[in-house]
Amino acid sequence: MNALFILIFILLIIFIHDIYQAKHSIIHNYPIIGHFRYLFEKIGPELRQYFIENNREGLPFNRSQRSYIYASSKKENNNEGFGSDKDFSDPKHFFIESSFFPKKININSVEIPIKPKKIIGANRRNPYQPQSIINISGMSFGALSGAAVDAMNKGAKIANCYQVTGEGGLSKYHCGGADVVFQFGTGYNGVRNGNGSFSLEKLVELVHTHSFIKMIEIKIHQGAKPGAWSVLPKNKLTEEIRITRGLRKGDDSVSPGHHTAFSNTNELVLFIEKISKFTGLPVGIKCAVGKLDGWYELAEIMSKQNIGPDYIVIDGAEGGTGSAKGSFVDHVGLPFAEAFSSVYKIFKEKEIADKVTWIGSGKLGFPAQTIFAMALGCDMINIGRESMMSIGCIQAQQCHLNTCPTGIATQNKWKQSGLNPSLKSVRFYNYLRQLQKDIMEITASCGYNHPSEFKTKDIKINSGEGKPLITLSEYFKYSN
Repeated sequence: MNALFILIFILLIIFIHDIYQAKHSIIHNYPIIGHFRYLFEKIGPELRQYFIENNREGLPFNRSQRSYIYASSKKENNNEGFGSDKDFSDPKHFFIESSFFPKKININSVEIPIKPKKIIGANRRNPYQPQSIINISGMSFGALSGAAVDAMNKGAKIANCYQVTGEGGLSKYHCGGADVVFQFGTGYNGVRNGNGSFSLEKLVELVHTHSFIKMIEIKIHQGAKPGAWSVLPKNKLTEEIRITRGLRKGDDSVSPGHHTAFSNTNELVLFIEKISKFTGLPVGIKCAVGKLDGWYELAEIMSKQNIGPDYIVIDGAEGGTGSAKGSFVDHVGLPFAEAFSSVYKIFKEKEIADKVTWIGSGKLGFPAQTIFAMALGCDMINIGRESMMSIGCIQAQQCHLNTCPTGIATQNKWKQSGLNPSLKSVRFYNYLRQLQKDIMEITASCGYNHPSEFKTKDIKINSGEGKPLITLSEYFKYSN
């Protein structure tokens, strides 16, 4: 009886509060029950993801894609039964042409990781030969928790691939034994002067102090938000992150939409050469793609002067981000296939495509998608959110709120405590190993020994309703 009285009293208090508050009209007009509207809105994504969406509906990653990663990371059965539930008539759905006589291979004895064919920066003082065609894309400490970065680094060591730091600087969590690519963006985190400008001296010191840094990556754009200002939310900016990024007390962690170390293509190329001269390392750029004038200029300079980036990462608009405006994510920049083919074609016309190592990024961490990218001309693939899912990400899409329930994209210590880097590193390794085995199985079915042998002629694509299939060569108007 006392419990019932207490419940009625609480509901009466809520009722009175709801009527007199003016912030939410739904709650004012429908006291007590109006709260359920906000509850359902909050858990709506989870309800759709687990109970309503079919295997191919969800975005950014559908249930079928997530299941592949989760099953692979846990060494469970990642096969499908009864037949494909993919609609083969979907626009741009592609078909990989198998061989009349597949290669005879024992998939369990295939050498994993699959080593890329190219050496990056062969003319530099310290060229780099990656051991894996698939590596971890740049995701900053700050956007991700230290435990998540640590798990991926340890997993990368086991898998013999490299990890890109992201633009948040080199943290202690990147120092678990894997090869590392140091990335910096417009904020120059970790290699910045007090006024926020780029410091070559700090970069040189960083590289010489940490021999596991194998390459330098200049992030010009990010696929999900090219040219956008980026701010790490204050509730994620801990003292440890501030120190890692080289920020002064009271500074916000802001990455402007543009670089201050260079302002045009020629200055960019000279900047790259200067960094490589003083560090001895290969230097690459990561870019989204929109207008092509800068790419024509870059190809022209590289063709005539034989200088410029050793590798180029093309990041599709499908790529992930910890936080961005919806308009940028939805409408600015080209999706991967159109972005990559537009740039690669320019370099082919200048006959210098083979002088660059090409890396693709943007939802490519699946066997067929990797082969599609390599058929277009990629030498390697970087994966970001797929890596996150392999260590437990459930696509809650709360990265920008610091409320990630799995401890991956939050600085909440309690939630991070549920993420065991030693266990999750093995999950990442399992996923990467299975992904590469599946890639090699498709490669053998098409009569090839290495996925880099795929060409644009090997894949056909839906070109429109009622139209015949055409090859990637015909669709993108180049052959490789």
